[in-house]
Amino acid sequence: MQNVKGTYDFIGKEQALRRKVQSILQEVFELYDFEGMDSTILNELELLTSKYAGGEEIQNEMYQLTDQGKRRLGLRYDLTIPFAKVIALNPGIEFPYKRYEMGKVFRDGPVKRGRLREFIQCDVDIVGMAGPVAEAELMQIAVEVFRRLDIPVTLRWNNRRFLGDILEVMGVPSDKRLSVMLTLDKLEKIGKEGVLLELIGKGLPAKVIQAMTELLEGGNPAFEDVSRAYGIQAKPGAQEVRSLQEIIRKLGLEPMCRFDPFLSRGLSFYTGTVYEIFDASRTFPSSLGGGGRYDAIIGQLIGREDLSYPTAGLSFGMESIMEMLKDRPVSVPVASAVIIPIGETVTECLRIAAALRSNGIRTRLDTTKRKLKKSLATASSDGIRYVLLLGEEEENLGKVRLKDMDKMTEMVVTLQEAISLISQEGSRSRGY
Repeated sequence: MQNVKGTYDFIGKEQALRRKVQSILQEVFELYDFEGMDSTILNELELLTSKYAGGEEIQNEMYQLTDQGKRRLGLRYDLTIPFAKVIALNPGIEFPYKRYEMGKVFRDGPVKRGRLREFIQCDVDIVGMAGPVAEAELMQIAVEVFRRLDIPVTLRWNNRRFLGDILEVMGVPSDKRLSVMLTLDKLEKIGKEGVLLELIGKGLPAKVIQAMTELLEGGNPAFEDVSRAYGIQAKPGAQEVRSLQEIIRKLGLEPMCRFDPFLSRGLSFYTGTVYEIFDASRTFPSSLGGGGRYDAIIGQLIGREDLSYPTAGLSFGMESIMEMLKDRPVSVPVASAVIIPIGETVTECLRIAAALRSNGIRTRLDTTKRKLKKSLATASSDGIRYVLLLGEEEENLGKVRLKDMDKMTEMVVTLQEAISLISQEGSRSRGY
């Protein structure tokens, strides 16, 4: 018996840490007034393989299946296309609409550190907001999330329209620009030589290869230098970059948000700004999150390309974040009290446990029938402060024997008195 490669079960401290990370994400998303939603995991294959969806590379990693009705279906490989479907199916949604979603996605791709076949994505998207404000707010969210997680990051960003204008000036044929963008996006993975070899393999003209070589040899040029060198300062892409760059400067995000003229991200549906988040120390090579503007998908999916659905999104890579945090200490939530039946009092113990839980006290019921000394030792080692003992004598009195494992005290009290004592001490220990 074993797990499918690239899939894992999470328990104990690891699960506690995952829940903590998701809690931080949700808290930040809601702080920015994003609304939670759930989209379908199972989708029509036609939707997921649409030419407006993820492109050929992602389709090759899609899990496909056929149901009993012979319908061709697929498991979602991200949260973006199912989200676009939700918007298309609900024309009454008021814009701008800001949503967040955290859920599992599936990709039959190579398994490596931080990349699994079954994993959680955490997305935020804004529909109905054109211009750079949406992207700037999403960048603010990214910076705030990683500040709370205490992970120093660099958010690299670019604009596909701007990069497309550069490729046009270079002489790259229009039908090959997207393919060239995706190759340039691999610069940090395969290096300049690898990029040039891949570009040569695309059959590009020699003058294009020469121009590309000169651009790559220039390192990581600033936006102003690139736009001036190619004479595209007045182009829409350059204007979008300039507007967002000014907002980033005024928000004080420049130390974390760095312009990268080669970034384009792997998915084909991005239409403007794109961004990707990395560990600032570069000790962890994989992306911690990314996203961008995809204005065309929703209209294309519903066959109304004349309708405008300006949309920008950001996705956090849960598994990559967990790789960064896995060695950090984390406490697993434990019960505040444990009830130990003495003799045949388990039914009354269930009633007492229900009363404690209805008062917000996390309660464990010990039904192991071990020796009392061993049960008390387990409670102490698990960090449970209060033990409630109930034997026939206590049951006849309508009371419980309450042991405080920290103070090493014991008293016979009513159930209500026990609840009051446990609640008061618990509030003090949490600093309320």
